[in-house]
Amino acid sequence: MSNVTYKSAGVDLELYDEAMRRLPALMQRTHTPRVLPLADAFAGLMRLNKTSRPGQSTYDDPVLVSGTDGVGTKLKVAQQVQRFDTVGIDLVAMSVNDVLCLGAEPLLFLDYLALGKDNPDLIASLVKGVSDGCVECGAALLGGETAIMPDIYSGEDFDMAGFCVGVAERTQLIDGQSIRPGDVVIGVPSSGFHSNGYSLIRKVVFEIAGLTVDQHVPELGRTVGEVLIEPTRLYPKLILEVLKTQRPNSVISGLAHITGGGLKDNIERLLPESCRLAIDRLAWPIPPAFTWLQKLGGIDRDEMFHVFNMGIGFTLIVRPESVDAVRVELTRAGSPNWVVGEIRAGSRGVDYLN
Repeated sequence: MSNVTYKSAGVDLELYDEAMRRLPALMQRTHTPRVLPLADAFAGLMRLNKTSRPGQSTYDDPVLVSGTDGVGTKLKVAQQVQRFDTVGIDLVAMSVNDVLCLGAEPLLFLDYLALGKDNPDLIASLVKGVSDGCVECGAALLGGETAIMPDIYSGEDFDMAGFCVGVAERTQLIDGQSIRPGDVVIGVPSSGFHSNGYSLIRKVVFEIAGLTVDQHVPELGRTVGEVLIEPTRLYPKLILEVLKTQRPNSVISGLAHITGGGLKDNIERLLPESCRLAIDRLAWPIPPAFTWLQKLGGIDRDEMFHVFNMGIGFTLIVRPESVDAVRVELTRAGSPNWVVGEIRAGSRGVDYLN
């Protein structure tokens, strides 16, 4: 008889069970009053309208808003730094910030982890980051999947994906259709590179410049690893606070999460056919990390603006008469902000002023 087992094929169910025992506490700390307790079920439950939490919204005509994303090759940097409790924040942010662009409140989050071998410590660290991100933006981590696939992922390799569901009042959805010439674009800062352009970043930093993650970068005051592992900023609390007083479409006509493609690609997708965006690239201070990377790799300026957020992680498109009021709200909520562009009449597209 053969002695072949699942463990000998690369999957240790005892280690897997150990990892799974660590996760319920990380999930439960994210649960909101909308979550219905249901032990050992095959799915999670959430009530949409009724809640006992003071200040939490109820909806007359709720629309569910969903999004999914991953972290990309930033995961390779996490492996080099050997820190895994921040990329889960990136995972949450990439989906939650997208859902926010419709004016939606994030409700729940699901994650998917795929690994080459069982590693309870790694799994717990990754899910801790997801849990931290969910706590920060008010979404419940309602479930997930962990897959051990030694024939797909080799050694310490892993990947992760996230799925967010949010909710918005149908009449308050922000889809960009009310954008018109004269509207003003307000930008709020990113925390750094977020989770975009890491194939280029890694090529420049590690291949061309030959740096290592533990090398100190004097002009940035941190190590290479610390700069590159900085998690993506979560915007829901900030933007939803502004939306409480500044009405969608009558004041705020568009919202854009600035990811791969930069300001140009991410705002252009919102524009009606008769609107053209003009961006002033001198309107905000470019964070030193971007200047450092550009010099390190000799990257063309246009390429930098096309690949990276360049210090602007989220934008609001606002009626001109409401710009001051929105900026006051953003400042009151603790965020710097700048007027970075305006909407003009013309064929759909984007121009840089400087």
